[in-house]
Amino acid sequence: MRDILVVDDNAINRQLAVYLLKKGGYNVFEAESGRQAFTFLNGKIPDVILLDIQLPEMDGVEILKRIRSNVLTKDITIIALTAYTMRGDKEKFEAAGFDGYLPKPIEPKTFAKQILDIYNS
Repeated sequence: MRDILVVDDNAINRQLAVYLLKKGGYNVFEAESGRQAFTFLNGKIPDVILLDIQLPEMDGVEILKRIRSNVLTKDITIIALTAYTMRGDKEKFEAAGFDGYLPKPIEPKTFAKQILDIYNS
């Protein structure tokens, strides 16, 4: 795993994730909406997508469905990165097709390792 796309409309959350991942040695790309994510995916296929659920224009679940429906992108590891942390949310997002789930706020000390663990599972 080398390339990670972080899709989050909250600039502070996105910047923190990008900083931690770059510090961990990853190539990190950013998008603040589904539209930007799809534009990125037209030119490059990352190993992992960290995908916020609450996004403008279309939510993360809809973005996930569209990515999974494309033969070129269907096998990307996609992790829900979300503030939805109620009981059952993790299971709901995994049932929707996410490969993993990371709640916000992220834990800086373990963030990169959590992504690697999900990617390798």
